[in-house]
Amino acid sequence: MGKAWVFGDDVDTDALAPGKYMKYGVEEIAKHCLEAIEPAFAASVRPGDVVVGGRNFGLGSSREQAAAALRHLGVAALVAESFAGLFYRNALNLGLPALACAEAKRIRPGHELVVDPAAGRIENRTTGETLACEPVPGFLLELVLDGGLLPHLEKKLARRKDAT
Repeated sequence: MGKAWVFGDDVDTDALAPGKYMKYGVEEIAKHCLEAIEPAFAASVRPGDVVVGGRNFGLGSSREQAAAALRHLGVAALVAESFAGLFYRNALNLGLPALACAEAKRIRPGHELVVDPAAGRIENRTTGETLACEPVPGFLLELVLDGGLLPHLEKKLARRKDAT
């Protein structure tokens, strides 16, 4: 369960990972995540919190640091009406669940959410509502649960090695 941080439509990757910090590592980039929209976000977000967006969340350049900054800050899941394709896949590749939810705009800042990516469901503990989302497909959920693409591939390779 985590607190909702709500943002609008068309949040771009430059807001998530500002270009002027791209020469630094993810730790520094994360300190500036979303500062152009919500200056207190990086210092105030807590592990387990959920970032909620509107349409086209993560548009712009395909920089994976945008999703990496959110994961570094402890964000447990992303929920949006829709995601930019490259950002969506980058999030999943980094082990960060991303759920497309047509009713994302029903969520308000500070609402307590329980996100179930396998079932495609968000329980809003503040309002008592349950919102339906597109479930994360099983093969992508497995990748997320393994911690992202690289740990997932390492796990698969280790299984193959053990089988021989």
